[in-house]
This record gives sequence, C-alpha cells and structure tokens, in this order.
Amino acid sequence: MLFRVWQYLYNSYFRFWLKWFLRQITGKCELQRICDGSKDGAQRTHRIEYALKYSKSKVLQRAINLFEDEVDQCVSDVVKEKKINLEKDKRFQVNLRICVLQISGYKKLYLDVEDLRKQSYDCDNPQHEDQLLELWDLLMPHEKLKSRITKQWGDIGFQGDDPKTDFRGMGMLGLSNLLYFSRNYSEEARLLLSHSNHPKIGYSYAIVGINLTEMAYSLLKSGALKSHFYNMVPGFPRMKCFHQFYCYLTYEFDKFWFKEEPESIMHFNQYREKFHDQIKHLLRNPDVVLTL
Repeated sequence: MLFRVWQYLYNSYFRFWLKWFLRQITGKCELQRICDGSKDGAQRTHRIEYALKYSKSKVLQRAINLFEDEVDQCVSDVVKEKKINLEKDKRFQVNLRICVLQISGYKKLYLDVEDLRKQSYDCDNPQHEDQLLELWDLLMPHEKLKSRITKQWGDIGFQGDDPKTDFRGMGMLGLSNLLYFSRNYSEEARLLLSHSNHPKIGYSYAIVGINLTEMAYSLLKSGALKSHFYNMVPGFPRMKCFHQFYCYLTYEFDKFWFKEEPESIMHFNQYREKFHDQIKHLLRNPDVVLTL
C-alpha cells in the first residue's frame, strides 16, 4: 500500500520536477539520459518504456503502442517534441527507434498469439487437417496412420482417438507450436518423443507440449517475456520468436522431468509448477536470453 502511494506521488509530482532539474544540469531530456546511461537490450528498453508510459506528453505516450510502419514518424515527432539536437546526439534517434520497435512489437506479438489461440481447431478446415497430419508424419516417419480417427494418436501423446479435442484450451496455437518444433528441430522432437515413452517416468508428449504452450502464452501475456525479447530481438519480434521460446521450454522441460524423476505422470501438475517457477526466476534477470 505504501509503495503504491509513493509510486502515485512520484509519478504525479516528484518525477516532473526531478526531470526538470536533471535537464537543467545535463542539458539532456530523460530519454537521452536513459540512452546514454543504459546498455543495449532490456535494461534500456524497460527504462524507455517506463518514461514513455508515464510522460505527460501525448506524443510520447503514443510511442508505446504503434504499428511497425508508424515508428519512424513517431520517433521524429518525439525528437521534435523534446527539442533534441541530433547533431550533438547522433545515436539517440537510432537507439530510441529500436526501443520503440521492441515495445510496440511485444504488444503486437501478444495480439497475434492471442488471435491464434482463439482460433479453434476445425476438422472441416483442410489447412488444419493438413497440419495435424504433417505433425504425425514428422514425428512418426516410418509409421502410417491407419485412419484419421485412431488410437495411434496416443503414440505421440494425445489423449483420445481424435486430437482435435486436446486443442480446446490453446486452439491452433498449441498445434502451431508442436508443428514448429517438429519442422525445425525434427531430430530433437523425435528424441523427446522417445524419451516420453519411458516405461517408468514417461509423459504424454503432445499433451505436455500443449501445456507448455499455455505456459509460454501466460508468460507472454503477463509481460514476463519482455526482457527475453528485448535482449534477443533488436526490433519487432515475430511469431517465430514465440515459437522459438516454446522450443526452448519443450527441450528444457524434458531435461527437467528426467532429472526430477517423478513417481508417475499423476504428479505432473506439481512438477509443471516447479518448472514454471524456475523459468520465471530466469526471466527476472534483465540480461536473460532463453534459446534452444
């Protein structure tokens, strides 16, 4: 409670006068001082994001929610609004542009991921069906499906005879993640599938994969992935970046699961939360980059 009161007072009153005082002393606005005093990546972008969000200038506030093709004009507007002499500070415009791309790009990425999550699997959609069958072919290249609805789906970790029911929570996002990993890391995907069939401590490969999609989605939604993307992508992060983070989770969870040696799959939720906590701890590091 006291922290919230202090934060309100600071943003509403003290921050303005502190910024004014520092500009008189240094001859530079807050954004310039951040760019000068912070290294590339999350540390700089987080501070720029905070400064833009709590600015009283609508020009600066607008900079945190843009389409990619609006960024250059907005950066120029900020330079004009803050009366920045680019001859004296030649790197400022480049650095601010990168930060604004990352900030707006993260929000756009979340919207794209959310759209895919909301898209239900439709067995009457040929593209959806083709993707599902491709997943089988990538994971089980030496075994053909006997039919579209079959108990064989259990061999790659689905719960029932028709995988469409398992995509209800994460929609097409779950299938897209599984398929991306299998397309781009085919050997690793098959290796993890073989691990999942361990007779004592195996797990349901596809179902766990969809669970990890939900984990990646929740981390993105909460903002916990900002430092990771701000450090990894010097611009607009794309859907590929989210898929790559999912691949990291999948590979690391497999190692985690066998290191922990759970008694059975019945304890999955307990170990899932432990793994989730470990990932959140890693993401608190402002220099974090989590890649496969």
